[in-house]
Amino acid sequence: MMPRLGETYDIKIEIISKSPKEYHTDEYFELDLPVAPAVMVENEIVVEGSDVSEKKLVSTIQRHLGLSKQASSKKGMIERLLRR
Repeated sequence: MMPRLGETYDIKIEIISKSPKEYHTDEYFELDLPVAPAVMVENEIVVEGSDVSEKKLVSTIQRHLGLSKQASSKKGMIERLLRR
């Protein structure tokens, strides 16, 4: 899902992967980062400790990019029609 959203929106995606052991260190907690698994958009934690729905993630990305929901829903409708 993340690579596709990176192609759809003008955003940079950074994926950080560590072993579970590394997430439970004092050094990690000092970074004030969310509990893994987590998704952040800029400094906003979208979800932590669980998976995120694509709808929630897209909505957060659109809000941070200043995109109106009306414009994005029109694009989605056109995409759905073209896929048929």
